[in-house]
Amino acid sequence: MIKLKLTILFIILITASGCTEFAMLMSGSSIAISQNAYVKVYNGVDVLTLMSTEKSIKKHIYDKGRKHVQTLTRIVND
Repeated sequence: MIKLKLTILFIILITASGCTEFAMLMSGSSIAISQNAYVKVYNGVDVLTLMSTEKSIKKHIYDKGRKHVQTLTRIVND
């Protein structure tokens, strides 16, 4: 019984490892494909932003947020 389970497990692993990433995504839901496309677009835009401004999108958001928090803190304290 254990030999049969191990044989089935090995066959599944050999078959699954031969699949490409695209084939594995196609076998999943369409949500995984769309999220993957959004991630690729975000990463592409982030690279372009990084090349042109020397800061990533996250760093831009962090800097703007910190600036707004400092402004709000100053307004509240005055």
